[in-house]
Amino acid sequence: MDNKGKIGVLIEEHFDGTEFHRFNDYFPQHGYDVEYISHLWGNAELSFSSNPENNKIEYSVTVTTEVNDILPEDYRGIICIGAYAMDRLRYQVNVKKGQKNQAPAVNFLRKATQASNVKLGAICHSLWLFCADTDLIQGKKVTCAHNIICDVENAGAEVIYEGEATADLVIDGNLITAKHPGIVDQFMKVFVDEIEKSQH
Repeated sequence: MDNKGKIGVLIEEHFDGTEFHRFNDYFPQHGYDVEYISHLWGNAELSFSSNPENNKIEYSVTVTTEVNDILPEDYRGIICIGAYAMDRLRYQVNVKKGQKNQAPAVNFLRKATQASNVKLGAICHSLWLFCADTDLIQGKKVTCAHNIICDVENAGAEVIYEGEATADLVIDGNLITAKHPGIVDQFMKVFVDEIEKSQH
């Protein structure tokens, strides 16, 4: 199969193992390389682990791509992986009253939201990274894990509901959101479909 380009996945410690496992299977099968991206804090590489399941850590990844050194346009799509990882990526050492979040991953996301040809994906808790700056998500129609509805709505997004639950999947422009890893297969299919529709 021809190589169709790269999908970048923002990642940190405590990522969702189900999504990690499925991304590594599905995207290469459909012609896309998966590149994991993080803030490396001056290191050449850092290793991160998934959330433990039944007291066992199933997955780990060594990341060598520093988020400060790349451009969103080098990727066909950027995905924020689920679980606690995206909260860690919005951490900033120093803060000033009134100043917007300057964490490297948040600055990268600002550039990515301005790139018209880059699809963005967020699943489960990963909208936490978007919530670091209301400019990233205000007015967007989204779905998310029930745990973070208040965070997302306070950041200015419109959460879409289906009955007494958040919607499984929502597309708003370049942003594709899904509510939890249980529908990661549906999320990945739609993400690839949206990338390939934008080529025509």
